[in-house]
Order: sequence, then structure tokens, then C-alpha cells
Amino acid sequence: TEYAHTAEFYDFITPYRERQDVSFFVEMARQTGGPALEVGSGTGRVLIPTARAGIEITGLDLSPSMLAVCRKNLAQEPEDVQARAQLVSGDMRNFNLERRFNLATLPFRPFQHLVTAADQLACLKTIHRHLNPGGKLILDLFNPSVQFLADESKLQEFGDEAEFTMPDGRKVLRRARIAARDYFRQVQDSELIYYITHPDGRQERLVHRFQMRYLFRYEAEHLLVRAGFEVENLYADYDKSPFGSKYPGELIFVAKR
Repeated sequence: TEYAHTAEFYDFITPYRERQDVSFFVEMARQTGGPALEVGSGTGRVLIPTARAGIEITGLDLSPSMLAVCRKNLAQEPEDVQARAQLVSGDMRNFNLERRFNLATLPFRPFQHLVTAADQLACLKTIHRHLNPGGKLILDLFNPSVQFLADESKLQEFGDEAEFTMPDGRKVLRRARIAARDYFRQVQDSELIYYITHPDGRQERLVHRFQMRYLFRYEAEHLLVRAGFEVENLYADYDKSPFGSKYPGELIFVAKR
């Protein structure tokens, strides 16, 4: 999905800034020793801390806007950190970097923007080709909440995030809405709505609409196996809580080539 009008806000959004996954991904990268491949690297939220930790990492993203923000963020880092990070524009379904990695990650659910099984398998098989034998994949998904999927109130705007202020003085309030649900394809059309107040008082409303497909535990396991992976661990959270210890929790697969 393209973030042309909203990429500049990403690093200021409180739930993203406070998301408790960065140390998990950095630790996993340290365990493998690198090099690492991050698919859907966005603004560098995980990529840059991984490079700071001494790991060589390549970030792949399809969004020019997100890549531009990431390059800007990387430019503020010391030269040794910049040297360990490489950014590539590419489609997660079909890319060829002409090298292999010891770890591949998809932090914060970019995989769920793929809404067909064919695209999901293409992505996993492409990643599989880019891993060294024994290399690890971390597939990060949300565990679907049956209650949320049936909650009709989510078809209206919802959210309780605090307003944030941009460096230029704009104040931004973000809300969300499920615009449509396709229970047969397991796809939700989601909207992130940004209410922007400019320093001169002018009001603006931006809507970022995108599709996400939800996957259940065994469906995701079968996809991984079909792509040639062996599932080693499944966590419900980034503290490595075992799956089933909390609901809905996450679906964090660690799989081996």
C-alpha cells in the first residue's frame, strides 16, 4: 500500500513509537549474526536500531514515500550505522537481490497487505530463495480476534490516540474505520483518518485506505510449509510468550529454511 500522503506522520504516531517489537527483532538479528533482510522496512523503525546493533541489514520496501523518510532518518545516523544499512525499492512478491541472508523479517504485518494465497506464496518463496540454508524467517501477523471481526461499531470511526504535533506546528489527530469486510476472502478494507490542524487554523482531513487480509494460525503454518519452511516457534507476543497464553495476541512465527 502507498503512503504518499501519510508517510511523514508515521514516526510521530504514538502506538508506532511505543511498539514493543524493536528489541525482539534486534535480538533475533544478533542471534543470527546477520546479514539480515527486512521486508517492508518502512521508515526504518526496526532497520535503524538493527544497524546500530552492529548488524548488516538490507531493507526492501515498495513505497517511495516510506523509503524517502527512511533515507532521511538514516542520514542522521553515524557513518558506521549508515554503512551497515542498504535500502532497496522492490515488491515483496518478486525480487532478486543476488545475495543470501541469515535472517529475513516482516515486522508489523506488511505480509497482510497481500490479499491472495498466490501472492502470499510468491512472497514466501522469494524470501526462501534469499536465505542461506538454516536461515530464519520471522513472520509477524496479528491473531484475528473473532469479536473484532464481528463488531459492527468498527464500521464507524473509532480510536483514542492522543493528538500529536509535527515539527512544523501542525497538530494531527488519527482515527480508524473498517470501511468494508469480505468474510469469504478474509479481507478488510481499512481506513486511517488524519485530522490535521495547520498553524494558521486551516483544517484538513486525509484518508489512507488499504486492504489487509487476516490469517489464522494453521492457515499461516500451511503457507510456510508449502513455501519450504519448517516452523520452529510461534509466539503470542514480542516477549516470546507462547501462542495461546493471551488472546488475541499476535502470530509471530519463527521458521527455518
